[in-house]
Amino acid sequence: MSEVYFSPMAFSRYEASQTLPEKFSRMLAACGLAEAVRGKKVAIKMHVGQGVSYSTIPPIFVRKLVQFVQENGGECFITDHYVAHRRPYERGYSEAGLGCPVLDDCGYFGKYFYTIETDYKKLRHVDVAGLIYDADFMIDFSHVKGHGACGYGGACKNIAMGCVTDRTRHEIHSLEGGLLWNGDKCVHCNKCLDACNHYANHFGEDGAYHVNYHNCTLCQHCVKVCPTGAITLDSHDYTDFQTGMALCTKAVCNTFAPGNIFYINVLTQITALCDCWGMTTPSLVPDIGILSGWDMVSVEQASVDAIKMENLIPEGIPQGMELRSEGHLFYRLHGKDPYVQIEKLQDAGLGTKDYTLTIIK
Repeated sequence: MSEVYFSPMAFSRYEASQTLPEKFSRMLAACGLAEAVRGKKVAIKMHVGQGVSYSTIPPIFVRKLVQFVQENGGECFITDHYVAHRRPYERGYSEAGLGCPVLDDCGYFGKYFYTIETDYKKLRHVDVAGLIYDADFMIDFSHVKGHGACGYGGACKNIAMGCVTDRTRHEIHSLEGGLLWNGDKCVHCNKCLDACNHYANHFGEDGAYHVNYHNCTLCQHCVKVCPTGAITLDSHDYTDFQTGMALCTKAVCNTFAPGNIFYINVLTQITALCDCWGMTTPSLVPDIGILSGWDMVSVEQASVDAIKMENLIPEGIPQGMELRSEGHLFYRLHGKDPYVQIEKLQDAGLGTKDYTLTIIK
């Protein structure tokens, strides 16, 4: 059973010491991170957002983490992919404001990486970002939110999609699936398009049926209304994608010596969509706090456990959208069970789902 540190958003009195940034500072001091980063080159991997998004990790928390690493003898930099394209300085992520460089993990041209061969269906290459590979220590600093392809985005998504090249991301996305289309049976009546409430399907110029699995919830409305049986449900469902995410995460983590990755999940402004959409929708649930630990699986499990369906803020989902009737909030929203992703991480040997909470107030 692994220890997970939790700084809750809830407070008992009106004073600065009760705010989340101050609790975060106390969490960092209590978790053993100071000794671990001393004398090391530390990559702080986070999503810097893009476009008009404002739900990524607020700069004040990033600044506190940078200061903590530096004050304890570590040399750190903040990193993500597409940094130049995403213009993080527009959202407060700059060297001047945060106290350390903000760098593209694969280099300015995206060509600095180390390839690890793998063999899982269409996932054949894990191209580990060069700056991640070269670091002595990594802090996986993640904003938790929903994700259309795997149910939720947290520590795993931050690594599997954020510490690799476009080629690897494309190979992982090639594992998406759930629906099969038989062009010989299709009469192009468009009933499948009319039945989709999520704008997840369309016919291309060549007449082929296309599905955007970020939007698709696998509700099967298109399957049910098809008069000819041209659309069917694939037996592998969406879990191949989640398996690929876990295997990619393991390959990246294996480039670090044991004990040289620390995981921090920030559960504020928890929205339905990934930060890469370049926009922010209203929060699904009230802000919860920050979870951290040395075991990725435990931190992810605790994060998903903390997000409760009964706390849903109705304005967090589009008006008129129908949620599934059972399961976790993210499953009801996206049709992908977030706990399956955690199972895949545990199966890959990245930690245990069993945890105890140490509350840092």
